[in-house]
Amino acid sequence: MPKRACPFPETFSSQYKIHIGQQELNNYGVFGHKHRQEIYEKTKGLLFTGAKAVMGKIWTGEEKCTNPRPPGQVETPACSQTLLKGQTLIGHDGRLTKANVAPGALPAPAGCCVCQRSQGSRAPCSQCDRPACSSCTRQCSSCSSHCCSFCTIIDYSRRYDEVLCCSCSG
Repeated sequence: MPKRACPFPETFSSQYKIHIGQQELNNYGVFGHKHRQEIYEKTKGLLFTGAKAVMGKIWTGEEKCTNPRPPGQVETPACSQTLLKGQTLIGHDGRLTKANVAPGALPAPAGCCVCQRSQGSRAPCSQCDRPACSSCTRQCSSCSSHCCSFCTIIDYSRRYDEVLCCSCSG
């Protein structure tokens, strides 16, 4: 059985030893709000410039490969014609780059993205492109696309339940 709390809080001193480091001073000090605002603006600027750089190349068609990739070669950002999916990093030049897999890290599971089972056939979700098995896939009532159960919402507000994908639910 745990100890009871002391019923007399006034007997304890309110003076405690607390270590205050540079990070606490920056975040919670007199100029903490200003410091946090500067970090926010810098991060937002990097994200927008990186997105503009990637989107600019996609829309103008600047990033086109002239030679096909050999099988097994990893797609590089200079040779990709679609948006970077998965973990991306902001480079020193402000561009978004695909994150490298850490050495010794396990590869992504080849099973269903919902139930994690590896047996049976899997089809890519039309929203997130992750593989999903037929039991975890739902068809959108509005656009008839097949989506995984993570990318669908069930609308219970009408007489019959409707399955809506993320694109149609908004």
